[in-house]
Amino acid sequence: MRALIQRVSRASVSVDGAVIGAIDHGLLVLLGIAPGDTDKERDWMVRKIAGLRIFPDADGRFDRSVEDTQGSVLVVSQFTLFGDCRKGRRPNFSGAAHPDLAEPMCEAVCQAFEAAGIHTQRGRFAADMKVELVNDGPVTLMLDTP
Repeated sequence: MRALIQRVSRASVSVDGAVIGAIDHGLLVLLGIAPGDTDKERDWMVRKIAGLRIFPDADGRFDRSVEDTQGSVLVVSQFTLFGDCRKGRRPNFSGAAHPDLAEPMCEAVCQAFEAAGIHTQRGRFAADMKVELVNDGPVTLMLDTP
């Protein structure tokens, strides 16, 4: 599992011109699912993202998490995070899970965030989505499961 995490002051995702998910202060999580991902990887990823201390404390140091700040999470499925561009000019996406695995796993990640008490919004799997965000900081991190 791979996630590109962006700290945002606001973010939204639209399909066919209609906003289907939006957050204010929190994290935009672009999420890629790999073929071997299981509940173990899901749980690790959710715990890691929820606890990442990437929000400033009163002194401006990265010392608070999205949980600590009562922030929200917007999860957008992103199989292209597994695009391999080392050969040729067309990315190879064989490192991404088949939609039959990826779609329920992406939904399970969203449900795990919700179960942890984090307000969660989501994109629409396999849709042509338009994502808008205001990156706060900017703070952008790439995270892979072990």
